[in-house]
Amino acid sequence: MRIIEADQVADVRAGEIPAHIGVIMDGNGRWAQMRTLTRSQGHAAAEDAVVATVDACLALGVEWLSAYAFSTENWTRDMEEIAFLMRFDEWLLRKERRDELNDKGVQIRFLGRLDDPRIPPDSRDWLTETAALTAHNSRMVLGIAFNYGGRAEIADAARRLVASGIGPDDVTEERLAAELYAPDMPDMDLVVRTSSEHRMSNFFPWQATYAELVFLDTLWPDFREGHLYSAVAEYQARRRRMGAASVASLGARRE
Repeated sequence: MRIIEADQVADVRAGEIPAHIGVIMDGNGRWAQMRTLTRSQGHAAAEDAVVATVDACLALGVEWLSAYAFSTENWTRDMEEIAFLMRFDEWLLRKERRDELNDKGVQIRFLGRLDDPRIPPDSRDWLTETAALTAHNSRMVLGIAFNYGGRAEIADAARRLVASGIGPDDVTEERLAAELYAPDMPDMDLVVRTSSEHRMSNFFPWQATYAELVFLDTLWPDFREGHLYSAVAEYQARRRRMGAASVASLGARRE
């Protein structure tokens, strides 16, 4: 993937901008290990990358940004690390940073199994407070996947659909999609994963079905605006057929 220089940012802004970008924020632990720091210190270093990514998306006019913060599988980690990750106001978005995003017109939502009893009450209160504070904003939605798993989301949606009394013959993709955590969420156009891992790790499988995937060697705490612009430039360079045949193959078939 080519890295965008500062004088090329204008070209990226003039191109097709993905409406919805997903980011899998990976590499905090490795970043810390390389610096002989604790994993919690690595997570704490992630905030600058989050804010830089939000700022880049705002500059480009992106409508939705979804970030993977804590998965349903992360409960298997060390208890001390889990306890730190529950304190969002200490690592992902401190109060002053949250308030800055609010002033910029960013609506912050938390997507996942938020009623899980393992989530400390004060953490749940902070999520609720943040969502309520920013609910009126419309410049961009920042969806933070917390206690999130793609399979869990689909299972939860199916469970709600069954509870509504719908018959099996009435189950459609549209009806199921309406029961997802954020029914108004547009499909993802681009998913970026850092730290050189090449997998989705249960990240919004329904919404990312046709997303372009970009994998970077950069560790998440080092991710900045230039990396986001470069990922968007890669997206702009690709042909997106969404399941259709390419123009070339259609022309050959007509001949």
